[in-house]
Parts: sequence; C-alpha cells; structure tokens
Amino acid sequence: MIGPRRIVCLTEEPTETLYALGEQDRIVGISGFTVRPPVARKEKPKVSAFTSAKVGEILKLQPDFVVGFSDIQADIAAELVRNGIEVWIANHRSVDGILGYIRRLGALVGVAERANAYADELQRGLDHIAEAAARLPRRPKVYFEEWDEPLITGIRWVAELVRIAGGDDVFPERSVESLAKQRILEDASEVVRRAPDIILGSWCGKKFRPGKVAARPGWDAIPAVRDGELHEIKSPMILQPGPAALTDGVGAIAAVIRDWAVRHG
Repeated sequence: MIGPRRIVCLTEEPTETLYALGEQDRIVGISGFTVRPPVARKEKPKVSAFTSAKVGEILKLQPDFVVGFSDIQADIAAELVRNGIEVWIANHRSVDGILGYIRRLGALVGVAERANAYADELQRGLDHIAEAAARLPRRPKVYFEEWDEPLITGIRWVAELVRIAGGDDVFPERSVESLAKQRILEDASEVVRRAPDIILGSWCGKKFRPGKVAARPGWDAIPAVRDGELHEIKSPMILQPGPAALTDGVGAIAAVIRDWAVRHG
C-alpha cells in the first residue's frame, strides 16, 4: 500500500471520496456528521464534529494522516500537529476547488490515476446538467439560505452549482466571501428587494421551515413566496465541499429549477 495507512477524516467529504476511490480500508476514524456512504457510520468510529474533536480518541487510533476542512478546524489541527500527527486541512470553496481536492486527496494516498478519473466523471456530470439547463426557456433568480438566525446566504460552490443548474444567485457578491460571518444579511429586506423566483433552504443540520420563511415581515412580496417556490435542499448533499454537492446536491437544485422553468416558461 502506497501512502498513509491509517487516516482519520475530520469532516464528511474525505470519507465519501475515499470510499468512492475504494480506499475505505485506510480510514480508522470519521466525523459524527458523516452520512455518505451510510455504511461508513456502521464501520468506522466517530471521533469528531465540525468544530470539535476527541483528540485523545484520535491519538489512540494511531493515525498517520488526518484530513480536515476549513479555518474553523485550525485549533484541532494545531493540537494534533503538536502531538506529532501529520494533518492536511483543505480550504477549497468552489466547484473547481472540490474537483481539485479530490485529485489531491487521491494523489496523497497513492491513487492519483483513479482520483483523476473520478474527478473527470464528476465534471462530465456537471457538464451534462449545464447543457440541459442551457435549453430551459427562462433562468430564475435564486436565493439560497444557509442559516436562518442570522440569515446567511450560500457559499461560493453553492452559487456556482445554482448557475450550472440554470439559475442565478441573487447574492453573487456575498457568495465569494469564504467566511460565514461575511455572508450574514443584516437587513432581511434586502432579499425582498432582490425578488428571487425561488428560495432554497439548507439550514445546516436542522429542518428547513418554508412557513417560517414565508411569514417574515414583507416577504409576501417576494415572487418565490407568492408562488410557493420554497424548497429544502438537504444539507448533507450540498453544504459539504465534496462529491455529494456535485452529484445529488446539484441534481436536487436542477430539478427545482427545471420544474419552475416548465411552469413559468
């Protein structure tokens, strides 16, 4: 076996990627939020959440490589590094970044060729969705809500997937901001002014409540609220920057947009 033999995945996307590449036997610990693939929850010990980790339990697993994501896990990474563990914290925020992440992770574990083929397959799937979207009669304006208290708009890869699926994100200037605090909407009426045709909600671990959104003051003037176009996109398939977002996530968004275009074309 080339590359690390005992890998701990602090977030969901490395677990999903390594299973997809047939390298799941290397994984010795996963995130408690992992849902893809379902078998991972049954096979692997859960040693981390997103903002915290059981460092002592991780050390007992004797990993030779730990993979995580984002600046939010910097303190976890630092503690592991101080304990002599090799750590890779990725910080990608775009569709191209996700594809590049898959290629790099595959190379790091010694299966670069397989990872490149998988990334190419995912790209072909995105191209197919984009080609179908180009044939739609109209492009809706889309507001993606990542959290409700406070209101947080969608991150960059989500906005890009909305565009690939045939819509236009109503907060493109915010989507390029990497930190959630930079995507907070201080003024909820700004959504009213931008008049989205579709509202997509993915409240990062809790159920999206369309009725609660529709009842916000003044939001009855929004076309999406008026027409009942409020839809949940399950957070495990869109809010982790890995394969799920490029398959089931974008597929769910494309289905909503396609149905809207048929009714409003």
